Amino acid sequence: MSTDAPASGPELTAFTSRLDFGIDDFQRRACQSLEEGRGVLVCAPTGAGKTIVGEFAVHLALAEGGKCFYTTPIKALSNQKYHDLVEVHGGENVGLLTGDNSINSSAPVVVMTTEVLRNMIYADSAALVGLSHVVMDEVHFLADRFRGAVWEEVILGLDQSVRVVSLSATVSNAEEFGDWITTVRGDTAVIVDEHRPVPLHQHMLVGNRMFELFDRRGRGTEKGKRQVNSELSRYIKHRMLSPDAVGGYEDRLSRERRRRGNRTGGVNRPRMIANLEAEGLLPAIDFIFSRAGCEGALAQCLRSDLHLLEPDEVAKVDAVVDAHLAELAPGDSDVLGVDDWRWALRRGFAAHHAGMLPTFRQAVEELFSLGLIKVVFATETLALGINMPARSVVLERLVKYNGESHVDLTPGEYTQLTGRAGRRGIDVEGHAVVIWTPEVQPERVAGLAGARTFPLRSSFAPEYNMAMNLIDRLGVDGSRALLRQSFAQFQTDRSVVGQARQLDNADRTLRKLNNEIDAAAGRSGIDPERFTEYVGLREDIRRKERAQKFVRRVDGAHAIAEDLSALTRGQVISVETGRHKGLAVVLESAWKGADPKPLVLSEDGWVGRVGTDDFVNPPVVLGGIRISKNADTRSRHARREITAALQKSGIERPRGKVKKKAAEPDYELDELRRRLRTHPMHKASGLDELYRMSERRARVQREVAALEKAVHERTSQLETDFDAVVGVLVELDYLEDDGAGSLRVTPTGAVLRRIYSESDLLVAECIRAGVWNGLSPSDLAAVVSSVLFVSRRESYGAGVDSMPGNPAMRDALTGTIQVWEATNRVQDRHGVVQTREPDTGFCAAVSAWASGRSLREALGAAGSQGNLLSPGDFVRWNRQVIDLLEQIRLGVDPADPLAGAAKRAVAGVRRGVVASELS
Repeated sequence: MSTDAPASGPELTAFTSRLDFGIDDFQRRACQSLEEGRGVLVCAPTGAGKTIVGEFAVHLALAEGGKCFYTTPIKALSNQKYHDLVEVHGGENVGLLTGDNSINSSAPVVVMTTEVLRNMIYADSAALVGLSHVVMDEVHFLADRFRGAVWEEVILGLDQSVRVVSLSATVSNAEEFGDWITTVRGDTAVIVDEHRPVPLHQHMLVGNRMFELFDRRGRGTEKGKRQVNSELSRYIKHRMLSPDAVGGYEDRLSRERRRRGNRTGGVNRPRMIANLEAEGLLPAIDFIFSRAGCEGALAQCLRSDLHLLEPDEVAKVDAVVDAHLAELAPGDSDVLGVDDWRWALRRGFAAHHAGMLPTFRQAVEELFSLGLIKVVFATETLALGINMPARSVVLERLVKYNGESHVDLTPGEYTQLTGRAGRRGIDVEGHAVVIWTPEVQPERVAGLAGARTFPLRSSFAPEYNMAMNLIDRLGVDGSRALLRQSFAQFQTDRSVVGQARQLDNADRTLRKLNNEIDAAAGRSGIDPERFTEYVGLREDIRRKERAQKFVRRVDGAHAIAEDLSALTRGQVISVETGRHKGLAVVLESAWKGADPKPLVLSEDGWVGRVGTDDFVNPPVVLGGIRISKNADTRSRHARREITAALQKSGIERPRGKVKKKAAEPDYELDELRRRLRTHPMHKASGLDELYRMSERRARVQREVAALEKAVHERTSQLETDFDAVVGVLVELDYLEDDGAGSLRVTPTGAVLRRIYSESDLLVAECIRAGVWNGLSPSDLAAVVSSVLFVSRRESYGAGVDSMPGNPAMRDALTGTIQVWEATNRVQDRHGVVQTREPDTGFCAAVSAWASGRSLREALGAAGSQGNLLSPGDFVRWNRQVIDLLEQIRLGVDPADPLAGAAKRAVAGVRRGVVASELS
C-alpha cells in the first residue's frame, strides 16, 4: 500500500527521489524514525520491502559522514547485498567481509555476516570507529539454535551511539522483541506491517486437479478460522475410497512410495509442472527438504521431454552460464557435472541447495531473476532472504530434517517458505501449492496457512569464547550484568510474571495472617513469639517425619529390588501381598531395571511377574525345588508338576503378621519431640482457632517457598550456565585470579579469545598441548578439519590404526582425540555439555587438496573414507578449514611455527575451485 504522503525529512526526500516507485506507509514511518535519530525494528512479510529501510540507513550514514555495516545471516545473502549496494553507491564506497572474502573493507559501507561483526566487537576493531548505523537483516535468525546467540551478542555489544536497524520476518511477539531492544539500546520504533503487497492464494494439487484450499465464499468456522474447501474434501474422500477410479496413477505411486518408505519419490514432477503451466503458475519454486530430493527431481525432469524455454531464451542462458564458468578449470568440468547442469538450465529448470558449488547457485539465482528458469527445486535455505521471488511456491512435504530428526514444519516456517510466492510489480497475486498425499490432509495445511502466531524465542547461551571475551572486556560482574540484559533473560523474566504475581499475593496473605495470629494470641493472653516457636516445632517434626518416611520407603524399595534381582530359577519365596499371597517358586530370573520382576508360579497355580509393590520387606529365600532344564514352564502340564513339587517340598510360609523392618533411630527427631513435650504451650487449652490459623499460615509459607524456588531457578539459569563455563576455564588456566577478587584472562586464554569455532575449547587445548606442532601444511589442514567436519556416517571409532594419513598425521589425530577426552572429563565435572567428538571423515580429502592433487582425486579420497561429498560440500568444508586456520594464525604468537604452518596451509587449500569461489 504505497502512499503519496510527503517524506518528513530532507534525507528521506532525497532518498525517495531516486526511486522509481513510491514507498509504502510502513517503510516511510520506519525511515522517518531513523532520520529522527531513533533505532527501528521492522517486522513485515517476506517480499514486503523491508530492505528499503536498510538501504535508507546506508544512505543516511553516507549523508551524515558516518559508516554503516549491513549484516546478514549467510554469505550468499551478503554477496547479493554487496552487489546491490555497489550498483547504487559505487564500488569505492561499498566493501564486503564474509570471513573468507574481503573486498574494500575500509569502505564507509561494508556488508558482512553477523559473525564477522561479533568478532570485530570482541576484538575492539578500529573499523568500529565512526560507525553510526548497523542493519541486521533477518534478525529473527537469533532464534536459530546453533547460531542465534550471535545476534544478541552484537545487539548487546555495539556502542550505544550506533543506531540499529533490525529487519525481521513477521513474528507475533514483535512488541516484546521491540521492548527488549528499547531496554538495551534506547529509543527504538517498532514498525509492524502484516499486509502482503501481493495477495497469496492457497491451493492443493490432488493428482491432476488444482483446488483452492479455503472455501472461496470466505465462510469461517465457529472459531473464526477460514473453512476448508468442501469440494476439495469431497474429492479427496472419493479418491481415498476409490483409488483406482480417480487418478489411479498417482495413488499407485503413493502406495508404492509408502511401501518403500520413500516419502518424496512418488511425485511426478513433469506432470506437476505441466499442471502449473496450464494454470499460469510458472515460474515456481518447488521446496523439497533434501539435497538428494532436489537432485532426484531434476533427474526426473531431465528424463522427460520437458522443455520450458524458447530458442532465444536458451541462447541467453548459455551466455550467463559461460560467464559464471569462466574461472572454472577445464579439467574439473566432468567431475562437477557441468554438462548435465547446463542441459537442465537450457530446458528451464534447475536445483538450488547447499551441496552445489556457489558458482552454480549464483548462476541459478541470476537466471531465475531474468525469467530464464521456470522451475527451481530447492531446499529451505533459499527462503533465507535471497532475492528469488516466484509466481508460485510448491511444497511436496510438510516435514523437514532439522539436523537431528525429521520434524513438522511450523506455521512460521510455512509462512517464510510460501512468502516467496508473488513478485511485486509483476504478479497480481502469488500462489502457494501443497501436493496432496494421504499424509498431507487439507486440515493440516489450513492450520499452517491460517496460523498467525510466530513467536520469536531466544537461543542465547553462554559459551567459552563468549565468556572469555566478555570477561576480558567487562570483568565477571560486568559479564553477569550483560547476561541479565539478554533477550533470553528478558523473556524468562516476563514468563515468570504470573508466578511473581502469585508470590506477591502469597506474601501479602502471609503478612496478614501473621498480624491476625499475633492479635488473636494477644487476646488469649499468649505470647505470640512463644506460640510461633511452638508451631514451628510442630512443623519441623512433621517435615522430619515425612522425610523419614520417604527415605524409609525409598531404601526399602531399593533393598527389595536388589533381592528380587538376585532370585534364580527354582528358589522358593513368600509373596505377602496381593491376591496370590503364599509360597511361590521362581520360573525365570528378573529382567534388569529399576523394578526387576521375576516370573513366579504361586502355590495356587497362578503364573505372573512380581515386583517391589508385592513386598513389604525384601523377599527371603525359604528353600528351593529342582526344575529340569528341559521343562517347558509355559505348558500347563509342566506347571502342574512344579506346583505339586512345591506342595510336597515341606517348605512353609513364615508364621505371624508381616512387620516392616524397624527404622534406625533418629536422634534429631527424638530431640524435637522432647522439646515439643516440654514447651510451655504444649498443655495450653482453648487454642483451636489459633491452631487453625497457624495451619493455614504454614500452607501459605510452603506456597511462598515453592514459588520463590521456581522463580529463582528460572531467572538464574543463564548465570548458572555461565558460572559452569567459567569453572571449566579457571580449572584449565584460561582465567586466573586478578588479586582483587575477580578474574582476568591469562596469556593462554588470549588464544581462546580468537577462536570462534563450535569446538573452540578443544582447538585452544590442542594448540596449548602442542599436538599440532611440526605438521606439514597439508597435514595441519587435515587435522584441523577433524574438529569441524561432521560426517553423514560415523567415520571414527575403529581405533588409531584406522585413521587416515601418514604417521605424523595419525599421531596428531591421536593426540587430538586424547585432548578431547581429557577436556570432556573437565566439562563433566562442571556440568557443561561435552564438545563434539573429532571426525576424521574429511582429513584425506583436504590433505589431498592442500597437497596439490586434482579435484577428482580429492573427492575420491573422501569417498574412500565413506563420505561421498558433493562439490558444494567440498568447497564449504574447505572454506571452514581456511577460516579456522586463519583464526589459529592470528591467535598464536606470530613467531610461533604453528602460525607459519597455518599460513602455508591456507595457501594450499585456497586454490582452484575453492579459490574461484572466494573471489
